[in-house]
Amino acid sequence: MSIRVFIADDHPLVREGLRFSIERRGKGIEIVGQASDGIQVLKLAEKQAIDVFILDITMPLLNGLETARLLLRQHPAARIIILSLHGTRNIVEEAMQAGARGYLTKETASRSVVDAIREVSEGHFYLSPDIAHFMVESTLAGGARRNLADRRLGALTGQERIVVQLIAEGLTTKEIASKLSLANDTVRTHRKNLMAKLKVHKQTELVRIALREGIIKP
Repeated sequence: MSIRVFIADDHPLVREGLRFSIERRGKGIEIVGQASDGIQVLKLAEKQAIDVFILDITMPLLNGLETARLLLRQHPAARIIILSLHGTRNIVEEAMQAGARGYLTKETASRSVVDAIREVSEGHFYLSPDIAHFMVESTLAGGARRNLADRRLGALTGQERIVVQLIAEGLTTKEIASKLSLANDTVRTHRKNLMAKLKVHKQTELVRIALREGIIKP
């Protein structure tokens, strides 16, 4: 039985590159769907059986980490690989905490994606070779303490984290309410609560946090 894979990235060329790499040497691996944002992923995941999801970390509307969290609530058996331009210790750790079992950087993804799919489909973990070494070194050294803003970000609820992304992407309260099927007052409450938790007072500060954490793209 083939491994059914879904690819999500907002850049068509990235999706095409991964598709080519998988089809060229991924015998027994079948690409069953593609999407350009996290909302599409959640909708399409309800319509077909998927074994492994490859999710870009900075997709619009719903980033890869929040998509992973929501996917695993709906489909606990799903295996998830996060795809990113960069791999810092904090972001890799957060991806694993979100439920991902693999992490690939785009620099080496074309060479590693088939190995990653096979490993995570069997229940193992897989880190892109270009970040595995520094994760081991960092762990052996005890790792760096996360800064205060990073720890506060972890205190947000799932829906607050989604609202952070949409605010940072420039959506208005009304637009966010429409996207999430919420009342305007509910969105305002989320905004007030998340700003308090992050201890920021301006949208520009919120955008800086979102950029640093890879929630949105520069």
